[in-house]
Amino acid sequence: MPPTSSPLSPALVPFLIAPQFVERVWGSTDLRPWFDHTASPAHPIGEVWLTGDDCLASTGPCAGLSLAQVFAAHAPALLGPDAPEAASPLLLKVLFAQQKLSVQVHPDDAMAQHLGFPRGKTECWYALAAEPGAQVACGLLPGTTLDEIRTRIADGSLESRLQALPILPRELIYVDAGTVHAIWPGSVLLETQQNCDLTYRMFDYGRPRQLHVDLSLQATRFTTRAGQRQPIHLLDRELLVDEDYFRIERLSPNPAWTRDTLASTTGSSLAYLFVSEGSGLITASDSGFAPIPLTPRSVVALPASSPDFTIHNTGNLELIRITPHWPQNR
Repeated sequence: MPPTSSPLSPALVPFLIAPQFVERVWGSTDLRPWFDHTASPAHPIGEVWLTGDDCLASTGPCAGLSLAQVFAAHAPALLGPDAPEAASPLLLKVLFAQQKLSVQVHPDDAMAQHLGFPRGKTECWYALAAEPGAQVACGLLPGTTLDEIRTRIADGSLESRLQALPILPRELIYVDAGTVHAIWPGSVLLETQQNCDLTYRMFDYGRPRQLHVDLSLQATRFTTRAGQRQPIHLLDRELLVDEDYFRIERLSPNPAWTRDTLASTTGSSLAYLFVSEGSGLITASDSGFAPIPLTPRSVVALPASSPDFTIHNTGNLELIRITPHWPQNR
């Protein structure tokens, strides 16, 4: 059984999270060199969930517990005392698209809650790699109407009304809820999203999966804030996006980071560190936990209540730091 929780939960130390490999019809049979994982052609892997509710803590006192269990037991220690909710706020994934994903749209909070779900799904994609000419679809072309969408779903020509965007390595594309979108082959994407997997498929290229045409049209917004985001260069990091639900930073090379310097932009909050390149090591300032190795594509949770620690760059370390950012009107 997971430990019991209370508002006075003791400090939690940083801990690694084991990935979960999720089958998708459009996925890959070989995730190397990104992950040492292969699959049969009948069961391709499309998504590697890094912070899913069923992912397991692999180090620290909560090792062996699912992330959902850790949040249920230690939400205040993880999120900080001022967090407006006690659930896991963000789902991180790495996507491996070998075929086109469905044309789809996600509901916002209001629509999702009206339908009985806790939250909607705003997301973004950070390109870990991209082939020359790689594109994604992000939004509808101006002048598109709901009636035209229905007609083009029926005759198979919906793709012609999608706004295609090039995607380059190390670039980020923001996709707020209500944006009609699709991921096409040619890139490996780190996706950050609200912890919700609610997807309404508009069109699926003839694959025998359920469509949700009426719900997708209900969720669709013709004007959104989606698109490419240019990084903002700060003194010791690059700000990739700062929107409702998440803030994402790329950390510049540094011989060592501490708890305080790492969190200088957001204060005491849960943070996830994704190792996009290189290697490193997290050590406790007071021997409060065993050293944690940082290897490529690993993810470590840094609880808001974490004791002091230091992150050492042991070889071209690059980190993507992801923190929850709740809307002000919640």
